[in-house]
Amino acid sequence: MPEDWKKIAAAKQQRITNSIPEEWRIDTSSLNDNVMDIPATCGLLTKSELGITNSSATDLVAQLANGSLRSVDVTTAFCKRAAISHQVTNCALEFFPEMALEQAKELDAYYEKNGKTVGPLHGLPISLKDQLRVKGLETTMGYVAWIDKYDSEDSVLTAMLRKAGAVFYIKTSVPQSLMVCETVNNISGRSVNPRNKHWSPGGSSGGEGANVGIRGGIIGVGTDIGGSIRVPSAFNFLYGLRPSHGRLPYGKMANSMEGQETVHSVVGPIAHSVPDLRLFVKSVLDQEPWKHDSKTIPMPWRQSEHDAAVKRISSEKLTLGFFNNDGVVMPHPPILRGMEQVVSTLRDCGHTLVDWKPYKHDFAVDLIQGIYASDAGKDIHAVLSASGEPAIPNINDLVDPSRSGVDITTLWDVQSQKWNFQMEYIEKWNEMDEQLGKEMDAFIMPITPTAAIRHNQFRYYGYASAINLLDFTSVVVPVTFADKDKDKKVEGFTPMNDMDKQVQEEYNAEAYHGAPVAVQIVGRRLTEEKTMAIAEEIGRLLGNAITP
Repeated sequence: MPEDWKKIAAAKQQRITNSIPEEWRIDTSSLNDNVMDIPATCGLLTKSELGITNSSATDLVAQLANGSLRSVDVTTAFCKRAAISHQVTNCALEFFPEMALEQAKELDAYYEKNGKTVGPLHGLPISLKDQLRVKGLETTMGYVAWIDKYDSEDSVLTAMLRKAGAVFYIKTSVPQSLMVCETVNNISGRSVNPRNKHWSPGGSSGGEGANVGIRGGIIGVGTDIGGSIRVPSAFNFLYGLRPSHGRLPYGKMANSMEGQETVHSVVGPIAHSVPDLRLFVKSVLDQEPWKHDSKTIPMPWRQSEHDAAVKRISSEKLTLGFFNNDGVVMPHPPILRGMEQVVSTLRDCGHTLVDWKPYKHDFAVDLIQGIYASDAGKDIHAVLSASGEPAIPNINDLVDPSRSGVDITTLWDVQSQKWNFQMEYIEKWNEMDEQLGKEMDAFIMPITPTAAIRHNQFRYYGYASAINLLDFTSVVVPVTFADKDKDKKVEGFTPMNDMDKQVQEEYNAEAYHGAPVAVQIVGRRLTEEKTMAIAEEIGRLLGNAITP
């Protein structure tokens, strides 16, 4: 008979609490709904530490490289701010400042002895989703059954970041199984959005979104099989990169449904600016990860692709498609206003915006939902049964264990349908290029139909998951915030279907006032350099290039 799962979870939760030094603990008894100002007002961080944690990663690595900053000081600042972050958002599943400071001391000693850095991320703290393995630590991934199982080696990406000089100090919370876009599990409970405790920070990289959002981290690592980088980025007013499969190494990471190869989960950064996303990607690719992960494409950083995109932006101008309704669910008023703001801003600056019809997105959404549920949840429920813990409510909305899994012939047919859809979508893009007489550089669309959503209300994944099925590159750009005076509820709205009805009924202008609004910039497969350059320009035009 397995030990009571509640006792195991409670012991783990207590270990997380105990990992925060007494002198870093704050009074959380009378917090406001919005805790964004707590790091600056609680008195824990010095003026210097506030300056460090409010900097960009690109600035910090430059100062670490020229010797004007020490890794111990930068690491201490982020450890303290992450301790605050966890206390106000419940974002951590592992916190290990002692290990981080020991790593930072070693990097400082190397710099002092050799007069140079170990790599492009020398001394920079990087936060990790609790899916990446760090030797000597647990990776529970929100499962009680995986508590007390310690990793004997790093994930490939962890090793690449370590080789580049990154310091690890926190592993952030995820929903049980990773397979939902809210962050709640039976170990640590629910993570909340630092801008409003009644809103979700997204998921499954929601702990990363909350921690980076309040600057307990400056670059965080997330994963995405149906929106799990993009949704937390959007809900926390951050930039996020969902690269195409194979661009960044995923090897030796923990996962649900390992062996599911029809739609791949991918790994990518969440940050406050595109330059920081770029720093992360370049630093990883510099380590030649394809020599260590067989699924990683041997494709170094292509500066020529970035430069060509920058030249096109400045001289020829961009041609971008856009749509704000995928034909399944209509976005809420703040998202529609955000889309309009992006489109009108780009047009005013001389760029060409064209209507892009979302080809068969209803088909894509249905197909990918079936892929997620192809084993009828057997993998997830087998792990749950090992400890006896219950499934979080969101799980059975996605994978119903009462259904039958698909057989191999059905799976092959699904894979064939996916490939055909990808080919058809490329042809539609090519037809648009021919019609325009020039290339459509990317297209702009919502990430979710809602701004940062209230807890337990995330229902529709299609705006994000259709891009996973296509395996296109996508970059999140923060746009604005919901405004109760501007974003009135549409009266007399006729829903397209029951899902649309549920989503529309959730909207309340008062409840969503101030919620972050974002869009995604979608490029062709493996166009990370170009798509990031376009996203950076859009962020610059919106005034959101760097978020203080």
